[in-house]
Amino acid sequence: MSFRRISILTAVALLALTISVARAQAGGTISDFTLKTAANSDVALKSYAGNKAVVVVFLNPACAFSRLYQERLASLSSAYRGRGVQFLFINVPINLDAPGTAAPGEVELPTLSDASQQVAGLLGITKTAEAVVLEPTSGGFAIRYRGAIDDNPQVASSVQQAYLKQVLDNVLAGRPAGVADKRAAGCLIKR
Repeated sequence: MSFRRISILTAVALLALTISVARAQAGGTISDFTLKTAANSDVALKSYAGNKAVVVVFLNPACAFSRLYQERLASLSSAYRGRGVQFLFINVPINLDAPGTAAPGEVELPTLSDASQQVAGLLGITKTAEAVVLEPTSGGFAIRYRGAIDDNPQVASSVQQAYLKQVLDNVLAGRPAGVADKRAAGCLIKR
């Protein structure tokens, strides 16, 4: 067999393996992770095992998409807190060198740090603002949804499909997520 054929077969095998891992991750289960708050205290996912769902949202203040979603995310967090849903906002590095801060009048969400990108890698996240809905199970946390928050990151009043809200309503009602994973528009996470 020629070197070229071996190279092609190896590439095809690696591609197939990557696709199968990605598919398994979408309906998979994770056990735990621990991140730091701004005050340098630990926050462990397993501490939310008593909640009905945990929403993990990846943000970065230098990303315009993250800033556009802050008010909507604060509203969702407030609306679902009393229904047993915990929101975790994780600040991850992106492919921008500009330092980011909230503009005057913008909502400042309390974020956890994932500088090593352990959690972003574990959940298969590639962009900000991307969300993951986790449901506590006996073996850890089942991934119920990963993707966009809604169908219009730029104009909140023009949203027609509120994906994250739909998934949360379905999970809280004991139904399947009902929304296929949606590709998020946003800033690429720095790898």
